[in-house]
Amino acid sequence: MPLHHANRLLETAGNIILGKGHELRLALACLIARGHLLIEDVPGVGKTTLAHVLARLMGLQFQRIQFTSDLLPADILGVSIFDRGTSAFRFHPGPVFAQLILADEINRATPKTQSALLEAMEERQVTADGETLALPEPFFVIATQNPAHQIGTFPLPESQLDRFLLRIRLGYPDRAAERALLMGEDRRELLERQSAVASPAALLELQHAAQRVHVSEALVDYVQALLGTTRTSPELVNGLSPRAGLGLIAAARAWALLDGRDHVLPDDVQTLFPHVAAHRLHLAGDGRPAPPATLVRLMQAVAVR
Repeated sequence: MPLHHANRLLETAGNIILGKGHELRLALACLIARGHLLIEDVPGVGKTTLAHVLARLMGLQFQRIQFTSDLLPADILGVSIFDRGTSAFRFHPGPVFAQLILADEINRATPKTQSALLEAMEERQVTADGETLALPEPFFVIATQNPAHQIGTFPLPESQLDRFLLRIRLGYPDRAAERALLMGEDRRELLERQSAVASPAALLELQHAAQRVHVSEALVDYVQALLGTTRTSPELVNGLSPRAGLGLIAAARAWALLDGRDHVLPDDVQTLFPHVAAHRLHLAGDGRPAPPATLVRLMQAVAVR
């Protein structure tokens, strides 16, 4: 996917999801970096629509899984059913076997069901009845999550959170975007008429291009210093994992590529750091997710290299 196709995708998506250009670019950068995306916000601000838009515009095979308290792992992964004709069990793949999965309201399911996605998200495969089955390529999970204080939610375990590359929040639209939304056409009908502006093969091409974006040794030093600061901060329970560091560099490469550059700048890292770190870091006092002010202090404590 040449860069002008990515720009066209962002422009088209911005005509459907109004006033959220920065968040759309973050979401696309996450997919280019081969990462999974967590969207946390109150109901009704367009979380589900964002996943539909990305799948439609990139021509990805799409499956939505509505997470509820009675959802079982087999409802996600699939189930083996006895075939009388062959006198053997035959595996029937579940909805996880698609290129883009929307795990809608993921924190309304029990931890056992949430954990069904762990292998799929990390290794892009599913093990069923002792057999390992590869998932489609590309493969992404976009999960939406309601605020933890809402009734009927289960907190995501740290192992699950660490598998999401970025966490974003859409927030309420500004006054102009909201007025255009209220006066305009239904977003679902608008999306239904929209054809793809890219293809899965083109997205893979863009992913390969991002991997070739140059990262200097000085910038790696800067990322390591950021990771080290989170691990020694008395404000936090635990610091960022090596997986988070790898994800931060991958996301920064994708961000630089979308900006038309062949090298990563410290500004790219600083832009992505809050979205990589916010869902992984928790305060030492009460275990709450680290607020934005804490993340800003962590970045200010590290000199740019």
